[in-house]
Formats: sequence, structure tokens, C-alpha cells
Amino acid sequence: MSKKKSNLSRRNFLKVTGLTGAGAIIAPFDQSAKASEEEQTMPTRLFGKSGIKVPILSFGGSLNTSMSPLLLRQAAKWGVTYWDTAHSYMGGKSEKGIGKYFTKFPEDRHKIFIVTKSHAWTLAGMTKDLNDSLERMKTDFIDLFFVHSVSDISDIDGDTRVWAEKAKSEGKIRLFGFSTHSNMASCLLGASKLGWVDGIMVTYNYRLMHTDRMKRAVDACAKAGIGLTAMKTQGGGQVKTNTETEFELAGRFIKKGYTDAQAKLKAVWENPNIASICSEMPNTTILMANVAAAMNKTKLSARDMVLLHQYAQKTHSDYCAGCTEICESSIHGQVPIGDVMRCLMYSRSYGDRNHAIAVFNGIPEKVRAKIASLDFSSAEKQCPQKMAIGNLMRDALKELG
Repeated sequence: MSKKKSNLSRRNFLKVTGLTGAGAIIAPFDQSAKASEEEQTMPTRLFGKSGIKVPILSFGGSLNTSMSPLLLRQAAKWGVTYWDTAHSYMGGKSEKGIGKYFTKFPEDRHKIFIVTKSHAWTLAGMTKDLNDSLERMKTDFIDLFFVHSVSDISDIDGDTRVWAEKAKSEGKIRLFGFSTHSNMASCLLGASKLGWVDGIMVTYNYRLMHTDRMKRAVDACAKAGIGLTAMKTQGGGQVKTNTETEFELAGRFIKKGYTDAQAKLKAVWENPNIASICSEMPNTTILMANVAAAMNKTKLSARDMVLLHQYAQKTHSDYCAGCTEICESSIHGQVPIGDVMRCLMYSRSYGDRNHAIAVFNGIPEKVRAKIASLDFSSAEKQCPQKMAIGNLMRDALKELG
């Protein structure tokens, strides 16, 4: 990109971001002979106390991977060898697609760090999901097995530990942990005291990373040797350009050679206690953009980080911070507000309407039916983000129901 200084007009900005989609502005690879091997290698970090090194960028597999074998192949070639999936993703098609890949390229299995998840809330259900996942992905073991979507550390207990240790002793899994979209700091702090959780996938981004509680939670997990993978790192999607402040922030990154989407990834990588970022990369354009950001050695400046934080503060009412222990308790848990908000995020911010509908319809029909008539005013009064929860809940019912 030219280093010549120029004013970035709104029209030119929109032209740039429109052409790049997710924003492959940073050149992903220097094709010249001058490029060093280090510059062409995906950086890795140790995953907790496991001794295993994982790439700082991981492939989010909540898509039909059987339709994307070339995408998986390219990800592996570019060093994105941490692949995340789940028993429930695409009704099993995500795991089956990975299985087809390993059938075609069996030599790649030892290179790939496979993570899958179970949403079963019984030990028998977890066993069934694990065995299904092994069969679907044509592998003898899972590198990291998660209990999916934990919102309270009491969701996993001593029986869970016994189950995990048995699965490890049988060689079916190497590591065990959980993912969390709600009450993340509480879950991390709780896990750090257990002594048997190997890894956690947590919602973590430029909007959440500055809170004192989240900082303490991440530090506690690092000290406990728990490997952390960040997800939902875009914090609600692309920086908007509705105001001059937003336009200035987005334009600042474009001028420096990367998009706001790439800048948000870099902000998370600034924390060395985050082993990897799990990113949904449904096409080569987004994969290339994210790989470029990972391989590029340029760090965000202190001013960049301050501006991102200021932007987060000014737009906080647009983003659900996942503190469902506050809002859901105010309505006595009648509706899973956090899950519904996540569905809206999938649809509105990430443009993945099909996934949003699938997750929304996974909420029991009797629960969804309450949304139309339930009074959310008490939840709105308690919400630290000052979100219009009632309107958003009913929007979800109209758009996704």
C-alpha cells in the first residue's frame, strides 16, 4: 500500500472496504526471495501447561466443511492447523467434512489440533457425542474436548472431572475444558481454582479485555496453566461509519495498512496469555485477511489501543457483554437473553443468518413463545450496557423465529 499521505474520503473508504470484504489489506505473503522464513511462518504459542504449541489463529468450523475441502487444505498450508468444530454444528456436517478431509489427506492428521464440543448436559450424552465425533472425523482421538456454552462453573463438577480423566486414559481425548459465552469472567475465575481444566474458549475482544475483572480472570487462568482461546473477537462486527468518530477510527487503520477487523485481531494478540483466536473463515478472502494479520509483525500503537477502547465505550449500547447473571436473574431466567443476543449478533454483525436461525430455533419453543409478551424493563434497568433488551428480543423473534 502506498505510503503517500492523503486524506481518506468517506467515498474512498467505502470503496476500499467494499472491495476487500473482510479486509485483506495487509499483504499475506511476501513472494520475493527476500522474505525470511520467520516472516512466512504462522506464529504459535504454548497452550497452557500442556506443552503443545498452537497457531495464534484457529479455524472456526461452524460451517459445512464438506463443501470446503480446498479451504481446509489452504488453511493447513498457511499454518492454520488448529481447527474448531462441535457435535452440533451444521447438524454434524462440520465434523463429517473434517472426516472427509482426513480420509483424503490422512498425513495431515498429526499436524492438526482438533477441538470439538458437546452440548449434552449428561455424562452419557457427552460419551455419545464424543464417540460420534470420533467416527465422523475419522480419528482415534480429539486433541481438546469442550463442554459447550458453560455459563456457571457449577455446570462442570467432580463427576465431569472423572469423565474427563476416563476419556483421557482411554486415549479418546488429550485435553479437556469448556467454552463460555456468558458470565465469562466468573467462569474463568472459577476454573482457575479447580486444578483440572486444560483449556477454555472464551468470548474476548477489545470491548471486554479492559475490564478489571476480565483482566484478573485471564491472569488467573494463565497462572493455573489453562490454555485460552478467544472467540467473538470482532466485538459485534465491523466498525460503523455513521459518525465522524467511527469514520476516523476505521480510516486510521486503513491508512496504516490494515482494516479495523484486522486491528481487532491484533488487539487480542497483544495479550500473550491468549494462545489463539478462533475465527469463522467461510471463504478464502477472510482466511487470507486473517492469516495476513497473524503473520504481519506490526503491532498496534498505544494510541490505537486507546482509540479502540474509546470506541467501545461510545458504542457499548450496541453490544451484549454476556453478563447474563445480571439480566436473566432479573426476569427469573424465563428467557435466555444472552443466547438470543448471540443469535442477533450472528445474523446482524456477522451476516450468518442461517446459523443464527438454527441456534435461535434450538431454544425450546415454549421459551421462545414467552419473548413476545414478557416485560424486559427490569432487565433493561440492570443492564450495564444500557441495551434496549425488550426491543432486541422482539426483533429476534421477528427476524429469526
